[in-house]
Amino acid sequence: MNAPAPLDPAAPWPERSASHLLVSSSQMAALEQALFASGLPVEALMEKAALAVVAALRGSWWPHLERHGALVLVGPGHNGGDGLVIARELHLAGIATAIWSPMAPHKPLTAAHLRHGEWLGLSLTPEAPDPASPALWIDALLGIGQNRAPEPALQQLLKAREQQRPACLVAVDVPTGIHADSGHTLGHTSATAHTTYTLGLIKRGLVQDRALAAVGRLERIDLGLPAQLLQTLPAETPLGLSHAAGAAELARPWPRLDPAAGKYERGRLLVIAGSEAYRGAAHLALLGASASGLGSLRACLPRSVAQALWQVLPHAVLQRSLPCGPGGGLRLGELRATDFERLDAVLLGPGIGSLDGPQNEPQQGAPPRLQDGAQDGAQDGAQEDDQAGAEAEAWGLLQAFQGLLLLDADGLNRIDLAWLQGRQGATWITPHAGEFGRLFADLAGQTPLDAAPAAARRSGCVVLLKGARSVVAAPDGRCWQLLQACPEAARAGLGDVLAGYAAGRGALGLAASQTASQTAAQTVAAANPAWLAAAALQHAQAAFMNPGDRSPAAIAQTLNAYD
Repeated sequence: MNAPAPLDPAAPWPERSASHLLVSSSQMAALEQALFASGLPVEALMEKAALAVVAALRGSWWPHLERHGALVLVGPGHNGGDGLVIARELHLAGIATAIWSPMAPHKPLTAAHLRHGEWLGLSLTPEAPDPASPALWIDALLGIGQNRAPEPALQQLLKAREQQRPACLVAVDVPTGIHADSGHTLGHTSATAHTTYTLGLIKRGLVQDRALAAVGRLERIDLGLPAQLLQTLPAETPLGLSHAAGAAELARPWPRLDPAAGKYERGRLLVIAGSEAYRGAAHLALLGASASGLGSLRACLPRSVAQALWQVLPHAVLQRSLPCGPGGGLRLGELRATDFERLDAVLLGPGIGSLDGPQNEPQQGAPPRLQDGAQDGAQDGAQEDDQAGAEAEAWGLLQAFQGLLLLDADGLNRIDLAWLQGRQGATWITPHAGEFGRLFADLAGQTPLDAAPAAARRSGCVVLLKGARSVVAAPDGRCWQLLQACPEAARAGLGDVLAGYAAGRGALGLAASQTASQTAAQTVAAANPAWLAAAALQHAQAAFMNPGDRSPAAIAQTLNAYD
């Protein structure tokens, strides 16, 4: 595998702005200390943050606050100080506001705000509050510095609050009980926020799958951090991708296509997908590829699917029909070197199944599994050796293919890490957690923002680790994470559409870069990892754009809008 090019921080996508940077708690603390060292008073930043939170509350919670008031949960540190400024402003605006501060001692600035609040006449609650109270709870207890579980009594109170008054708590910066870096729940439970108002930059733990239920709706409070300060963050700092990205931002990573380009100059993709056990996956992958805008689409399919291809997708050319094994999995041994000529990209994996039999039960209505050889199922040893040799030869052709190879689903389950490390051309892999854990067992317990970059460096591949908030990582250190996704779009078949769409967009990008006929090293350099991140974002956006029908076929149809 060719060594990746060094990371170029001068040309990131999207821009390294406060809207996109995902930081750790230590990075955020270091940025704040740099501000204070420059002469900015701590009090000024606290006022700015808290006043911005109050403005956000005015936009969404004011009728509730006017009717039921607020209870601010105040911690001993500067997160508690933020909460006290919020309490002060609500009180001065005529909102019935109480304070509960169960932890001592307070930092000097927080203690000063508490004294001022008492002087103003804010109500201090000495006992634990009633979890059934209709007042809006504002969680300003611990913030980004949390590294151990809250006291058991506090955990129980927060749990009771969610049970008795669900969706009636908001968090300042980080919900109590959530680790700002990993998203782990530090104890048995945590605060469950309707909205988390994170201050300045998005803390990376808040967008991890395990934290989503506690974080609720995530809203970044802009603090106007200076650009020169943000430039001090490492070049490999992950970037968040929002579904609100416009067409101009989505188009920026892609090379400009020659307006006179013919179909063979708009990307040439071969899709190897489907099996007797999972016939529909082939059609869904081809639908995704068709939505990508590429010019030439070919397919190697199981024979039963290949027979009807011309009726379902008449623009897709049947390259080869392939047999399936005893368990219904697609056999690759009949692939030939000529199948990989004049291509920009190959997609392998959606629905090809396992040669040992499907890992899951066949789809309802799937045909009986085919049997090779004699009627009694016996296999001739020589025939098995021939088939194994043919399979190995096919995988050798795939490993030597100098264009872009996207491996998905059982395409990943049939290989190991050493095979990936031996790939000659650019390689994108799109595992879900189970497939990722098989290839990178020692990384499976890490957060996706840690695991995916480590896997990319180790394998030399661009890794799309699928989840509720998917992560894309490149061997050169670039990393992206989706900031939003549609829960209703978590359904069978959408991964096949994503694989086809991403492979098609990659083929289109390579064709526009005019590198597919050059060396494997040049292809690796040309296959911009940001293309895979952009394709993942577009796939996620399509679900938001199509609330009436989030079936895989409908999502594929919506993706056509990006062509």
